[in-house]
Amino acid sequence: MVFNDPTSFTVFIVLIIWQMVLTILVLRAIAHYNRLTNGITTKTLREVMDAILRTVSSLRKNTDTLRVSVDRLNSNEVQYLQRIGVVRFNPFADTGGAQSFSIALLNKQKSGIVMTSLYARSGNRWYIKQIVEGKGKDLSLSKEEEEAIRTATVTGAAIL
Repeated sequence: MVFNDPTSFTVFIVLIIWQMVLTILVLRAIAHYNRLTNGITTKTLREVMDAILRTVSSLRKNTDTLRVSVDRLNSNEVQYLQRIGVVRFNPFADTGGAQSFSIALLNKQKSGIVMTSLYARSGNRWYIKQIVEGKGKDLSLSKEEEEAIRTATVTGAAIL
């Protein structure tokens, strides 16, 4: 190479020095990153980073799938049983203890069923009534059944 003027020679020298500095910096960075994985794995940092990127991509796909599932569950949650209320009572004076009970099983909209078990010496009877928005459908509710519904809606004993 022949340089006709000193300016082009100076520019050439500056570019060579700049290239050497950049090369040294890149080699030092590569050596540093390879030392990060030294002793931990036989893979290079590039292979480790590629594996991490593949894992992140897979996790993103799984997260998207889970997000769709959670959204579907959230949209259907109104229908699931979410509240339980139980009231024990003694309906008859001739029996000991509160062995009878009413249990309300309700969804988010306070709809579901209330079951009542009446225990007497002669036997045990079960009654089930449908509940719509906290009220009995087609049948009147006893005070114990209403209390079970109130307990379920006020305290909100959630099913987990």
